[in-house]
Amino acid sequence: MKLSKSYFKALPWVMASLLVVLIGGCGGESGSTGSAPGTLGMSLTDSPACGFDEVNVTVRRVRVHKSSSASDTDAGWTDITLNPARKINMLNLTNGVLDNLGQTPLAAGHYTQLRLVLDPNNGAGLANSVVPVGGVETALVTPSAVQSGIKLINEFDVASGARVDLLLDFDACKSVVKRGNGTYALKPVIRVIPFVPNGIKGFVDTALLVGGDVMVSAQQSGVIVQSTAPNAQTGEFLLARLAPGTYDVVFTANGRATAVIASVPVATATSIVMVSTSAARITLPVSDTHKISGTVILNPADPATVVDVAAKQTFGATPTVTVKSVAADEVASGAYSLTLPIGEPQLGQYSATLPIALVTQAGMAGQYAVEASASGYQTQAVSKNIFAADATQDFILVP
Repeated sequence: MKLSKSYFKALPWVMASLLVVLIGGCGGESGSTGSAPGTLGMSLTDSPACGFDEVNVTVRRVRVHKSSSASDTDAGWTDITLNPARKINMLNLTNGVLDNLGQTPLAAGHYTQLRLVLDPNNGAGLANSVVPVGGVETALVTPSAVQSGIKLINEFDVASGARVDLLLDFDACKSVVKRGNGTYALKPVIRVIPFVPNGIKGFVDTALLVGGDVMVSAQQSGVIVQSTAPNAQTGEFLLARLAPGTYDVVFTANGRATAVIASVPVATATSIVMVSTSAARITLPVSDTHKISGTVILNPADPATVVDVAAKQTFGATPTVTVKSVAADEVASGAYSLTLPIGEPQLGQYSATLPIALVTQAGMAGQYAVEASASGYQTQAVSKNIFAADATQDFILVP
């Protein structure tokens, strides 16, 4: 089982997010014989990963093919090759920062497969590794697929003479999995996200940044769509590259009560929405914490499936938000543990007039729904009150 969306550490949450950008090019008939080639550009970015000071991956190349079923040895691949291969600490790519992986001419046409090729951990040094909070560099065990390429099915068109930029978002919280023997495995969870840097912007109180593991996330119906850690010096954050829509912005930190700004509108692919300023920053009340822990068993077992456990809170009818989540350990017991604030959370409704008032929500102290989920299995959720003490909750998930 796997370590997932949790807020391992404000590592600005690592691994966070490997990206291959997708900005479509101009019109024109694609795939015509004798047409001029287009250009494909690749970039990398990060969403927070949880519980790490570093998350390192070494990128060798990115490959594209017109066929979604093409094997790594078939003809027709076009590569962007990094020479030498580049070791990238994903924690350096937060708040919308990108790492340009390169570009290549690409025949006009319709493409359906991407592959991300990482260097394996062979010989001297660690090509792929993590540094747990306060720990030492540890090898990140990679699947055999890294040598032929991590397969990503994503369709895009390249028009004659046009440029396409692809941005791959590598979700570290879901992709780095703790194993039962104390090591960590890479189980890549990667999505294509908009390239234009729109999003939700603001500032948190810099007092939160001292050992607070601060995380800011944009959520829809309790699902984390994007997350980031504020700048460690200024407290500024940007939840970048969000599809147009309405989001709940959730603020969490170790030893602090949760705060939520509900119904933040991102109107367009170029909108930047402010929810706080440097003069009126978001702060979080101090809170004691308790734990919810237990195990999640898959029946039947499937070692390739990531199991996520999330602690959620619902404010009246809406919104419902995830306060913290984690992947169950990659062992038969599927152990998990979530440390959560027991103080009453705060809620504010979005307004273009700042500052937004955050109101303490009476009656919600220590109240959570703990939810276990895995692809191909039925999700289970149980209410828990941890105001007075820690709680235990075990799950058995079935298809």
